[in-house]
Amino acid sequence: MKILKSALIGCALLFSFYRIAIGADVDWPKKPIVAIVAFPAGGSTDSFARNIASNLGEALGQSVMVDNRPGAGGMIGLQAAAKAAPDGYTIFFGALTNQAISHSLFANATVDMRKDLTPVALMGTIPHLLVVNPSVPAKNLTELIAFIKSKNGNFNYASQGNGSLSHIEATLFMQRIGATGTHVPYKGSSFALPDLIAGNTLMMFDSVTASLPHIQSGKLRAIAMASAERSPLLPNVPTLSQEGMKNFDVENLYAVYVPKGTPPAIVDRLDNALAKIAANKNNQARLASQGIRVHYENAEHLAVITNTEFEKWAKIVKSANLKID
Repeated sequence: MKILKSALIGCALLFSFYRIAIGADVDWPKKPIVAIVAFPAGGSTDSFARNIASNLGEALGQSVMVDNRPGAGGMIGLQAAAKAAPDGYTIFFGALTNQAISHSLFANATVDMRKDLTPVALMGTIPHLLVVNPSVPAKNLTELIAFIKSKNGNFNYASQGNGSLSHIEATLFMQRIGATGTHVPYKGSSFALPDLIAGNTLMMFDSVTASLPHIQSGKLRAIAMASAERSPLLPNVPTLSQEGMKNFDVENLYAVYVPKGTPPAIVDRLDNALAKIAANKNNQARLASQGIRVHYENAEHLAVITNTEFEKWAKIVKSANLKID
């Protein structure tokens, strides 16, 4: 009996040391969790994040509250997440592609999600497309290029903000067609779209999720998909590649991260919960109706994908000779 008692005490001590070593709290979460989103409410990142937050809260038994921190191509939200306590009560729902671009574009970037955050899970992608105000006479890419060139630089085009995927798409597009215009950056789709609809700007690269309702209502016209494939929600809209502009296949990757130093046990629990959310058929269908493609990858794979995205966009930004102070 004494031997058994000693063994049990030894196991308990070992378990305690293990908990201390990884910083795990078996009762986590004991209070609401904050999900930082680096773009404003109403955009594609926000829509995707709120869907995940709702499901994650249900899975964990605590509410997950979205905290929008827009600005600087996602860098403001990223900085807030990086500075948060690594206790499992702050997560970052990031538009990975945007963050990779911003890191290369902003000369004074002080935060690097590869070093300051821990990857948890890739959750999906949202394709982008080129949309114009209906006053633009162009109905296809060839006509749009001719129209842009006829303006001799005297027109405005919108983006989701300096350093955003929307920004670099427009810049690369203008370089490819050999034209100029005035770039008007906003803090996200929800701020840019009203001006585009009003005719204050004439074109924009935007997510399917944010632009779809306005395309369906006739307030915007879709010219071409910037992704490799057509969207099932807009089957009659060709890709830029199909319209003759090759090697312009872009999608924004969306993933969940936590501050560096968050206990591995919490990361694992988050990863497991997110995997189940991604596998849910009803949730997949609901997201698909918004133009969101669910694509889950675990923390280990996300780490590789994150590095790949950063390397890819660093080369593109350098080749385009872009920089933001």
